[in-house]
Amino acid sequence: MAVALGAIALSAIAFTLRAQPAVQDFLVRYPGVITPTPDAPTGIPVWLNVTHFLNMLFLMLIIRTALSIRSKKRPPAFVTPRRGIFGQPPRRIGINVWLHNTVDLLWMLNGVVYIVLLFATGQWVRIVPTTWDVIPNAVSAAIQYLTFTWPLENPWVVYNSLQMLSYFGVVFVLAPLAIVTGVRLSSAWPLDAPRLNRALPERPIRRLHSIVLFAFMAFIVVHVSLVLFTGAVLNLNVMFAARNDLSYVGTIIFIAALAGLAGVWFALTDSVQKSLARLTGEVS
Repeated sequence: MAVALGAIALSAIAFTLRAQPAVQDFLVRYPGVITPTPDAPTGIPVWLNVTHFLNMLFLMLIIRTALSIRSKKRPPAFVTPRRGIFGQPPRRIGINVWLHNTVDLLWMLNGVVYIVLLFATGQWVRIVPTTWDVIPNAVSAAIQYLTFTWPLENPWVVYNSLQMLSYFGVVFVLAPLAIVTGVRLSSAWPLDAPRLNRALPERPIRRLHSIVLFAFMAFIVVHVSLVLFTGAVLNLNVMFAARNDLSYVGTIIFIAALAGLAGVWFALTDSVQKSLARLTGEVS
């Protein structure tokens, strides 16, 4: 309820601002989208579609297991890995923690592939700001979103400035924070390092890790909502089918992807998790 009231209040403020002549001039000067350089790549490659889907899958499982861990309910089983991490002795952990850590590793591997290809193919210019004009253009895009007049854009060529800053923040700020704080809270962290533990105390790190989790969840809600409300057919083609048209190929793939995510969600029963955990250690 508080989130909804906050969104309504922001929208009302944006409508009031947009009625001002100075703000109208600002929107004309900064339309919300920066024209890409002539050497910027055009189009969305298939590898980006694939890594995007895998990111969806892994984040879904990370959020599921994170909420399970936060519930502090007794897990249905415990796992003692055959080997420790980074020289640490194996520690007995709940199976929900084991699954969380396992999916984290897969998510990080997918992220490494994404980052390498992002810079190898020049696609990094889509999400890395190269001019300070991105800031006023992002403000302009935010005002346009809040007043329900979407910024004129072509996602096949360039993201608007608010998207650019959002994606940059997720990839280069939130994701590294999630990894660093996650390592501090994991069984890979040495317990016999008092100075290191004093420098990075567990409680504030755990709080920051939770903040990052909810920031990811908020981003997902806003991201999915805008994808569906600002031209779902075209957006889904770009994101899932590497196409720049109004066919329903991307929509079909998206529906199939959702079905696959739901299948994985319901397939990961306690017994399945125990079977998977036995591949890496002893389950009790």
